Amino acid sequence: MQRRLFSLEEANQLVPWLERTFQGLAPFMQRLQGLRERLSTIQRERQRLNGTFDRYNEYNNLQAEVDSISSEIQGRVDEIIAKGIIVRDIASGLVDFPHIRQGREVYLCWIGGEESIGYWHETDRGFAHRQPL
Repeated sequence: MQRRLFSLEEANQLVPWLERTFQGLAPFMQRLQGLRERLSTIQRERQRLNGTFDRYNEYNNLQAEVDSISSEIQGRVDEIIAKGIIVRDIASGLVDFPHIRQGREVYLCWIGGEESIGYWHETDRGFAHRQPL
């Protein structure tokens, strides 16, 4: 499957949608973090008690909610990926758009909160190496 290449204009047209999508994911990410912390606490308690554990129902309910929220997040991320955008970090909304610059493939780089795409980087480099357009 050939990777989609974006013009700067095409990528910038997707920025408002990406901003809304990542803002919509934020509550799910926060909830997921809280659930995982609770699960971790229960797991530590379980290990400390060496098998005399009576919170199986709570643990199973929390795990089911983690699975459900994870599935919701993955579905929304899959929508982004389906457009040909590379998701680097969900929490910050960091994405790359494959792009041709001076005859070679590079990535246009955008992170949540930026009004438009103003940076690019080499395909073998990341956010720390982005350069102004």
